[in-house]
Amino acid sequence: MSQREAAVDVPDFRTVSVEALASMVQDRKLSAAAVTEHALERIETLNPQLNAFVALDADGARRQASAIDERLDAGDDVGPLAGIPVGVKDLADAAGFVTTRGAMHLRDTPPVAADSTEVARLRAAGAVIVGKTNTPEFGCMGDTYNNVFGATWNPWNLGRSPGGSSGGTAAAVMSGMVPAGTGSDGGGSIRIPSAMCGMSGLKPSHGRVPSGPPPLGLLDLSCVGPMARRIRDVAYCLDAVIGPHPSDLRSLPAPTESWRRALDDPPLPRRVLWMPSFDGGPVDSEIVASCAAAIERLATQGVDVVEATTLFDPADLVSQAFAPLFLGGSIAPAFRALLGTPAWDDVTDWLAVALEDALETVTVDTLAQARQQSAELSMQLGEAMSGFDAVLMPTMAGQTPVVGGNGTIDGVEIENWVRFTPLANLTRRPAGTVCSGFTGDGMPIGLSVLGHQTDDVGVLQTVAVLEDLLGLDPIPPDISVG
Repeated sequence: MSQREAAVDVPDFRTVSVEALASMVQDRKLSAAAVTEHALERIETLNPQLNAFVALDADGARRQASAIDERLDAGDDVGPLAGIPVGVKDLADAAGFVTTRGAMHLRDTPPVAADSTEVARLRAAGAVIVGKTNTPEFGCMGDTYNNVFGATWNPWNLGRSPGGSSGGTAAAVMSGMVPAGTGSDGGGSIRIPSAMCGMSGLKPSHGRVPSGPPPLGLLDLSCVGPMARRIRDVAYCLDAVIGPHPSDLRSLPAPTESWRRALDDPPLPRRVLWMPSFDGGPVDSEIVASCAAAIERLATQGVDVVEATTLFDPADLVSQAFAPLFLGGSIAPAFRALLGTPAWDDVTDWLAVALEDALETVTVDTLAQARQQSAELSMQLGEAMSGFDAVLMPTMAGQTPVVGGNGTIDGVEIENWVRFTPLANLTRRPAGTVCSGFTGDGMPIGLSVLGHQTDDVGVLQTVAVLEDLLGLDPIPPDISVG
């Protein structure tokens, strides 16, 4: 039986859990080779329309899968992710691939020799690394396009953005190219594309999944983590990658119990704080209505829901703290040597303008002030959350934009349509997102769950409760390739 014939009986990755698929491989009901071949066929068929993968090593993936099958046939335990094809966001290192970070000045650098910690742990757990997924330049926006590889498109609508900066992974997972992939989140970059593609997602607490080596930028804000369609799959992948590593000084101790098992029968939250707009700014009415309806479902189950308005004083404290840390803290220094050289002309247009401003205005004092403001935000948030299990809010203020555009609030484009997500990064809180419904034009809407410090399990459980309660299992229609 040929590899292509072997893929015939592999289920659509969107109709089977990661855990169940890995069990089929472990029990020899499916071969890792067949599962990998199915992924490669989906990529070959769909990637020309979606541009989710920007690098692929089909032969290398086949070799990995064959090695897993040989070990299983010999009776070895290959790990909980046996034969699961994975795409790696092109901000993280995967051995044998160039890490371009979506930047023209890095496109011709040599392939890296070693995996990042997360990728190494996924590989050690039995995953098959098939390729790299698209990201905006240095992960710097809530959309996914760059001058190296172009734009990635949303599986729900090929005229719309998949979000960013982990939009390549989200599009790959939601179209069924791979069951799981990696993402990173420095201001919403796991949650935004998860929400815009109809997935559940989690930005873990900083240090849960080690960054690097080498350490990634945005240490004030960013963390890494796996992405999948449903939250139990996210938790299952997290079990394979969480735990400390000396390359990440923020590392947290490994949990003593499985996060996936914690979602077998997740408890209802007792009391939640519902905030349609924590900064008092505008939010799209369809988004608010969808999120409010989901929260009403919680209330009917006996959850005490308290609605509140502006959370911080001053209301724009989040935006004040985020901007200098995001660009000035680590992104701008990485580009400083390019300023004034021909390579600067290849930087994404809007990013070049923002970086020039950051290089001129962000100082040591500015960064110190932003870090102090982050601490103030954390204190205010802690006080506001006292007596509540979680804060619930829309994941995004605006609806899904076209690639290169801005999201819309009640039909009007607005620049700060993703302004809610950085709060979790500034305060280092775990935060998740779940699909609450759809807009009138069929695009997914995300509801965010923000937890207490280090309460990743509590956030995962609340997202799982909402998944179960809402009963949504969104799968976009297959893309026409005729």
